[in-house]
Formats: sequence, structure tokens, C-alpha cells
Amino acid sequence: MASLIQNPRLLLRRRRPSPPLRRRLQTLAAAASANVPTSEILSIRDALLSRRATALDIASGYLSRLRITEPHLRSFLHVSEKVLREAEEVDRAVERGEDLGPLTGVLVGVKDNICTVDMPSTGGSRILEGYRPAFDATAVRRLKENGAIIVGKTNLDEFGMGSSTEGSGFQVTTNPWDLSRVPGGSSGGSAAAVSARQCVVSLGSDTGGSVRQPASFCGVVGMKPTYGRVSRYGLMAYASSLDVIGCFGSSVIDTAILLKAISGHDRFDATSSKHDVPNYAADLVSMDSVESKPLTGLKVGFIQETLAEGVDMGVISAVKAAASHFEQLGSRVTEVSLPSFDLGLPAYYILATSEASSNLSRYDGVRYGSQVAAEELGSLYGDSRAKGLGSEVKMRILMGTYALSAGYYDAYYKRAQQVRTLVQKSFKDALEENDILISPAAPSVAYKIGEKTNDPLAMFAGDIMTVNVNLAGLPALVVPCGFVEGGTAGLPVGLQIIGPAFSEAKLLQVGHIFEQTLQNHRFVPPALLEGTSLI
Repeated sequence: MASLIQNPRLLLRRRRPSPPLRRRLQTLAAAASANVPTSEILSIRDALLSRRATALDIASGYLSRLRITEPHLRSFLHVSEKVLREAEEVDRAVERGEDLGPLTGVLVGVKDNICTVDMPSTGGSRILEGYRPAFDATAVRRLKENGAIIVGKTNLDEFGMGSSTEGSGFQVTTNPWDLSRVPGGSSGGSAAAVSARQCVVSLGSDTGGSVRQPASFCGVVGMKPTYGRVSRYGLMAYASSLDVIGCFGSSVIDTAILLKAISGHDRFDATSSKHDVPNYAADLVSMDSVESKPLTGLKVGFIQETLAEGVDMGVISAVKAAASHFEQLGSRVTEVSLPSFDLGLPAYYILATSEASSNLSRYDGVRYGSQVAAEELGSLYGDSRAKGLGSEVKMRILMGTYALSAGYYDAYYKRAQQVRTLVQKSFKDALEENDILISPAAPSVAYKIGEKTNDPLAMFAGDIMTVNVNLAGLPALVVPCGFVEGGTAGLPVGLQIIGPAFSEAKLLQVGHIFEQTLQNHRFVPPALLEGTSLI
């Protein structure tokens, strides 16, 4: 199987595709040159039902690709040993004529802070090295019930605390568009794996932008659902009032299928919603029937504050071009102001670190985590945490503990909660006048590895476009919309589309039309070789 990543410093020998796959490889090469995102999930289903390929063929090819690319990308912390056995089980089910779930035979990567019963779940932290949960997270269980094959656990910033995946306790993931750059974070491993086609789709988690920012950096689709839309049971808690499980895909339709599979009420999570779950993919408009102006009447608000100082001019140009594309599709685009927008970032970090200081107290070497030998209980706790936790996690625990301490609670935590109320109101007001809001997903494109590791404030500022959405509990979709200079062929820019609570169906419909009609952009890393599909 040919490598997807073509590093000029590393000459990788190309292998000729196996005969049963060659026709499909030629078809994929033609589709890729057409610049129109296609559904890998539906292609896999069609290939299985028509018997043009077996699940074992597909899984073997993805694993071959993953093994070749992984030394350069380092997207995964663990790869399942059961992938091929599960693929064989799928093929037996096809032979028996059984009904196939919507994700049957689809290889899914899972962020390593989401629990899996049959694989390690470390949260990217040395303190949980080797930990294997006794249960699956609800989202993972639902993936399996829908036929998915979990290919492995993806890398992340330790416990989701970071914006570049450089904060992992194990390794640094690179960006498939430029191996010298970060993939974003904290779900950088999940985003890079989808971008490089190491898996079909993946799960991440989003506390302040950890799905949307890496989706922008890696040129893939990222969905942060409404708080409560997806169960958090089995997600390692960072900030419980902000955390959500989100989705990555190479197209909006794949993201929609994945979101449908994991959504819905869960009796194990008191914060999960009982709202009905639409069939998101079925609601997407067929491009064969799209009119010349398919978004006529859609009111789009462009958030003024996201065009302020500190945002790269290339990002602004790409997002303004996306706004013009909305107008060409029939939308009415106007600028809107969110007066509390700039207050969201400091409020977020106070609230998130405060909740983290409580949530992470369980990793003490007794209840969870690696234990250091000590003669006294206090020393056991302190030494175990000092050895097992990374510097970023320690800093955030200390920040949160300070904000909650006597004498400072009112000055910091209470005021941050008041700001959260203001943020929620400003979004509510703006969305009463507009159907959706748009903004950049990040103030810059992917930056160099190591560029911001010694400047935590600059790293924090990279979340300014996304944290307000978490404070308000709203859904947001990121779709690639353009490029700026960098790397060998430009670096992708993501457009963030925000809607009212539980409006995921609308966001996906708009995003699908946007990506299908966007011309002259091909959001596949330039190092990917032609004809790399396995189906």
C-alpha cells in the first residue's frame, strides 16, 4: 500500500495496489481532482453491499497506511490488535445477509481521554500509563452498536489541557500539511488521523475549542455539538460544565453520520439531553437538486470582534471570501457585535481551571494513577501527582485552586460566572436576528512545533474564537474554507459556523452546501498520493 505522507527527507517505497482495488483507486483519483468532498462512510457501505471489497481488504489497507505514516505523524497512542478480527466478523455478517449498521466496517479513531474497555485509556498522561477501564464510554458503545471498528486511541494534550498536542505526556503529533507544524489541540491526534486518512472518522472532545481549532489546522470538518447532545459518560472530566464529545470527518456528511450514531439521552449522564436526535445525514440536500442560490433567505451574522487585531490577515481574507461565497449562495450576510466576546477568554480559563482543580483530584495514586512509594499518605499523594502530571496540568490545577480559595472566590470564580451569563445573552440576542453566526475557527493557521511552548498566554489566546461557544453551550461546525501561504502548498483555514442550541441539523445542512459548492479548493494534504482509497 502506498504511503499517504510523502516526506522529502524520507524515501518511502511505493507498492502497487492489489488487483481487486485498482478500479476503485482510479475512481478515487478522479473524484479527488474534482475538488468535491465525498462520503467515505457511504462508499464503504456501498463497497460491502455490492461485494466489490471486503471489510478485511479495507481494514488491512488502512492499517498498512497507518503503519507507514505513523512514525512521521504520531497520531496514535495505541492501535487495536482486534481490527482485522472485527473486519472478518463484518464479512461473515455480510455473507449471512444481516442488516448492517450505518458505521459497519468503518474505522474510527477515539481520543485517548474517552474510555475503551479493550484498550488503554491514558488521557495523554503518564499518571494513567497502562490504565484500562472496565467499561466503554457511552459514545464508544454506540459506535460499536452501529458496526464501527475502533482502530485505536489518538494522542492529545494531557487531559485535554492544551492547544497544540505538544502537551501530551507521551509524544508530539505533527500536522499532515507540514510535518514541522502542530495539528492543533487538544484533539490533535484525532484531527491529524482523519486528515491523513489513517482512519475514516474520529472522536475528539471539546472544552474550549479542542475539536474546532485542530479541524481548522488540519483541513478537516469538526463538529462541536450542543452541551448535552452527546453523553459524557466515560469522558475523562476536565471542566464538566464545558466538556463535550465531538466529531471529525473528511466531509460534512461523514461527520453527520458519526454524530447521529453517538447522540441521544443516556441514563448514566444526568446532563445528557432528551431532545430527539434527527437523522442528520438524511436531511442533507442532494447536490443534484441544488438550485443556483440554495441558501436564499439565510441570515448570516459575521462576528465583528473576530476580525480584530491579533488575527492573521490571511485568515481574515479567507473567512471574508467564505462570507462572500455565502452571499453568492443567496444568504444575507451582515456584521454583528458580541459585546462580551473579549471577556470570554479570561472567564473561560478561570472556570475551566477551577473545575479541573476539583476533577483531577481523583488522580492521586490511590483511587487512580501510578503510585509512588512513600511512608506517609500526604507524601504518597504529593509525590505521585508530582511525578505523574505534566507542567501544564499542574499549572492549571494551581490556577483553579487559587481562584476557588477563600478571599478570591468572589473576585475570580463568581465574576467569571457572571461573564458567562453575559456571553450566553449576547449569543441569544445575535441568534434572534440571524440564523447562524460565522467567524474564523482560530486566529492563525497551524504554527511551528515549539513556537509557543514558552509563551502560555499566546497559546491561551489561540482559543479566543472558540471558548465563547462552550460558555454558551451552543453547537458549532468548522469546515475548511481556504488557505494561506505556508508549508509546501499552503495551510488550511477553517470557518466556524455557530447556531442556536440543538441546531446541529441546520449547521450540517449549511456546511454541506458550502463545502460542495466551494470552488478551486482541495482540502487533501498535498503529500497524499493519488489513488489512496481502499474501497
